[in-house]
Amino acid sequence: MFDKLKSIFIEDDGTAKKDDPKANAKQQSAKSPTPNKTAPQQSTSQKPYTPPTSGQPDEKFVNMLLGAIEKNNVQGFDYLEYKQALQNLSSVQMDEGTRYKSAMAMATTMGATPAILQSSANLYLKVLNEEERKFLEAFQNQTNARVNAQNTEIQTLDKSIKEKTQRIEQLKAEIEAEKKKLEAKKTNINKAADKVTATKDGFYLAYNIVVNQIKQDLANIKKYL
Repeated sequence: MFDKLKSIFIEDDGTAKKDDPKANAKQQSAKSPTPNKTAPQQSTSQKPYTPPTSGQPDEKFVNMLLGAIEKNNVQGFDYLEYKQALQNLSSVQMDEGTRYKSAMAMATTMGATPAILQSSANLYLKVLNEEERKFLEAFQNQTNARVNAQNTEIQTLDKSIKEKTQRIEQLKAEIEAEKKKLEAKKTNINKAADKVTATKDGFYLAYNIVVNQIKQDLANIKKYL
């Protein structure tokens, strides 16, 4: 039944993404209940998501969605069997309306009615909507766990960088201030050294005058007395 479902919904042109066991394991992990922690979002606004309208679907998601339909398959001739009948008539040259009416004529012989077809089709839509809900919940959990956690780390690192940059600028300012202070100290010490030297010179000028006079007087005392 599953292969039949796949054949009536998916046209395989050989380019479909193959089912990856590792990817399936990740998908099952994503479905597991995880705490839905709300992490800070980045300030940059993200563009709204637009689903693709063309291309080959990933086989694991095809299997997941059709598997859900298969589990909820209504007994008897319903929309799925009608869909199969429509596909069987696709190779016959007729317009779309005639093809739908012809398939309905066959469905009537199996006890189906338009109301039964619509009811079962709506049931499968509800099944698929529930799968979408579960997928989006798992997707949000993965986003919170992987993307938003990274955003939090980015914000933390950004804050740390800004604080360190401010500290560096503060240190640069302190260094410049201390350089000026150092130059002032060097100028002051040179002035102080010159002043001390001048003081020493003044002392010895006076000292030598007095000492030399005393020595001269001693010499004269010895000579004349």
